[in-house]
Parts: sequence; structure tokens; C-alpha cells
Amino acid sequence: MRRGRRDRQKNPPVTSAVRPGLPGGRYRPLTTADEQQIHHTILDVLENIGMGDPIPIVRERALERGCSINEHGRLCFPRALVEDVIASTPKNIQFLGQNPQHDMEIGGSRVHTYGGGEAVNMLDANASTYRPSTLLDIYDAARLVDRLDNIHGFSRLVVATEIQDLLSCDINTAYVSAAGTSKHIELTFARAAHVQPTLEMLYMIAGGKKKFQDRPFCNGGGCPVISPLRYGQDNSEVCVESIKIGAPIWVIVAPQAGATAPAALAGAVVQSVAEALAGLLMIDMVEPGFPVIVGPWPFVSDLRTGAFTGGSGEEAVVSAGAAQMVNFYGLPSSVGAGMTDSKLPDYQAGYEKALTIALAAQSGCNNVSESAGMLGSLMALSLESMVIDNDLLGAVLRTVRGIEVNEETLSYKVIQQVVHGEGHFLRADQTLRLMRTDYEYPALADRSTPGEWEAAGSPDIRQRAGVRVKSILSSHYPDYIDPAIDAKIRERFPILLPKDLMSIASSRW
Repeated sequence: MRRGRRDRQKNPPVTSAVRPGLPGGRYRPLTTADEQQIHHTILDVLENIGMGDPIPIVRERALERGCSINEHGRLCFPRALVEDVIASTPKNIQFLGQNPQHDMEIGGSRVHTYGGGEAVNMLDANASTYRPSTLLDIYDAARLVDRLDNIHGFSRLVVATEIQDLLSCDINTAYVSAAGTSKHIELTFARAAHVQPTLEMLYMIAGGKKKFQDRPFCNGGGCPVISPLRYGQDNSEVCVESIKIGAPIWVIVAPQAGATAPAALAGAVVQSVAEALAGLLMIDMVEPGFPVIVGPWPFVSDLRTGAFTGGSGEEAVVSAGAAQMVNFYGLPSSVGAGMTDSKLPDYQAGYEKALTIALAAQSGCNNVSESAGMLGSLMALSLESMVIDNDLLGAVLRTVRGIEVNEETLSYKVIQQVVHGEGHFLRADQTLRLMRTDYEYPALADRSTPGEWEAAGSPDIRQRAGVRVKSILSSHYPDYIDPAIDAKIRERFPILLPKDLMSIASSRW
């Protein structure tokens, strides 16, 4: 039996029990009555308190559509307008990859998991101290995501801290992302003026403007709200300008309960969803009916210090509640989960990530972001953690899939045959069939015997993760950008990553 298990470990099943877009929604921290109370309070907030500092085009278009400026100079949205915009916003959208096999159907309660965070530090393999993140780290993270099945898309996980020019940073980030993965890419921009030149480069990568417009494998957006309830100029302009990309706008807001949002978790849900809907309204004022990912990311304070904490039970439940409210509106949703406060990929990181990611996924969140690789309350990225988290995400998605109950799975005849036969299910046809389709197998988690583990040198999961990172990154140098086009891009744009570092000949790993 053990020999068979070892053989299966050496030759893991080629199929998987999980996939992108499994339907969630079984976990509902809010009752139906709670949803209605929160909904009406959100409408009250948008209609009576309103949003401060709208950018001129949004203010102008909103006033034309029946909004008003109150005595405090804040833009107020009538309840009927808010409900009309929600009703007219696309409920099901697509995120497209360079490779169609990575296309995602976003909407309903379909769950997807991926990274994000824009940390400024890296924790290298086997290291115990952080270093500043670089452009090369973004490229390596993209290559790693390209080979991790349970991370469904890519977003800039770290910042290229060595690049001082913000336009160059945005162009180079988009370039190395597209060079490293054929999955869908979420882009952020420091300034609205950076969208168009980056888009021109993306046209070249796609093989022409028409090809990109037919299959936009990137989308843009940002955090257009400064909590509490005030539009931020730069990010508002970025979100509006990102409409040009032709893919859904990603609107994220991140009020912090106890600091920039109420300490009461219900109040944090109210404010975060109201602010996220204010982002949707902003886009709709400029381009009615344009698809938007609505991302209320309520963060939580450790009220003893006021510091942000990303791995608490409060964070898990308030994020799930925010996702439930976006699903209540039928809108494509996003929350942040997996934002451990641990500085290492250790036990604390494991339980904090598992708790927050599982509740967000079970709530039916369409896009569970921050779910791979982040450490130190979003201050650092670990590639080791990314591959560990890929295992974790597979397990979480398996719980989202749940238990299928039908005549076959109830297994009456199988039980009958085994009871009157061999007395065990190991060689039953059902067992052999379902081992490839109903069971998810981790790549790193140790299921060996204690003796086998000791014989292997007693490695922990971080050590095994480091080996896997090196195995992938030493061999996986994809060529998603045609060499001739790459040469033209390098002639036209300030691409800073040397070509010789993007080849297996570099021997970096």
C-alpha cells in the first residue's frame, strides 16, 4: 500500500478536483434581514453624506444625471440613481488571458483566487531578513504564477523600487508581467497619463491594436477612494482613463476598521461597500454601463495599537460580509484575503491565510485577491509562500466545491459490493475513478510516514517550497512576446530588464 502511495506521489494525477470559477456562497455571515439593513444604510450614506472631492468630469456628469452638492460640498447620489446604475452594470464579465485556456468567467458566486498587494520588500528563499523588491522580482513572480494552477491571474505583487521614474515603472511592470505569464494581468498606474503609452506597448505584444481589442488580456483600475468617503484625484483619473483598455475596471477601496472606518464590523461593511459603489458610480458617470469589478476590501485595526492587521478573525468575517453584499447586488466582486501578519511562511501565516481565504471563497467572492505570497501585513512577498499558498488554495477550492450528492455518489451499490466482497474500497472501480477527479493532491504538504520524513532529512514545508521555486524558475522562461516584436518594443520603450536575464542561459536559479 505504501509503495503504491509513493508511486502516486512520484506520478501525481494529471487532472484536478478543483478549477477556476467553482460556485461558492455557502457561507453567509449576514442574514437576509442584515443584507436589507446594510443595503438601506449604504443608500443613506451615498444620498445624504455623499462623496468628497470628485474629479471635474465626474462632478459634471453626475450633476447632469440628477446628483447634487450638499451644504458640505459633497457629491450626493440619489437612491434611485444608485439602484439604476447597479441594475445596468454588467453582472457577468470576462477576464481574458494571452492564452485562452486561462480565460475566466467572472460573476455570480464563481470563485477565483490570485495575488496582489504591491509590497515593497522581498523575502528570499531561506532568508530571515527582507530586501527591497525589484523589477526582476515582478518578472520572476509572473513566471512562477504561470506554473501554479490555483493562482488564476496575475497582479503586480511587488513594486520595482529601483525605478524612480513612475512612467518607466508602469511600462516596465506591464512588460515583465506579459513576458512572464499568459494568464490575465491586472495593471495599476501611478498616473492617468501612463495608460495610453502602456496600451500602445500592449498592442504591439498582442500583434496589433485590433488583436488586443478583441482579446484584452490586461485590465486597469486602482483605489479611487480615500477613506472615509472622499475621492482621490490621481487614482480616480487612472480608473477613468483605464476605460480605454477595453477590459473591466478594477475598483478597490480599503478603509480600516477602527481607523478610517467604524470599529463596528457592520459599519465597516457599510462604509467599504458604499465607497466601492461610489467607485462604480464614478465610472458609470463617465461611461454608462461599463463593466466594473466592485472591490470593498475592509481592513481591520489591532485596536491596542491602531496598526493594520491582515490575518485576524475579524478580517476574515468582515471581508466575507463585504463580498456577500456585492453578491447581494449581483455585481462582480473582489476582496482581499490572505494578508497574513506573519513575517515568515510559518504556522501563523498558514492559519491566518487559511482562515481569511476560506471564508472569502466560501462567501462566493469572485476574485479573492492577496491570496498568494504576501507576508508582513502586505509589506513583503515570498516566492516560497506563493508555492505553499498554491497548495492552500487548492484545498480551499476543494471545500468550495463541496460534496456532490446523487444516486452514484451515495454509493449504496458500491458499499453492498464491498461488504460482500473484499471488505475494503481500495480497488473498487469508484475509488480508482474518483481519485483523479474528486481528490485534490498538494504538491508540497508532507504526507509521508515519520520514518520516510526523517530519511529525507526532516525537511519543513518552507525548505520543500524553496526547492520547488528553484525547480520552476530555473527552467520556465516563457517566450510569450515574439522576439522580433520584443526588439521593436525595446527600441520604442525604456525597457530596463536585460534580455539575457530572461533566458535559461542566465543561470540565475
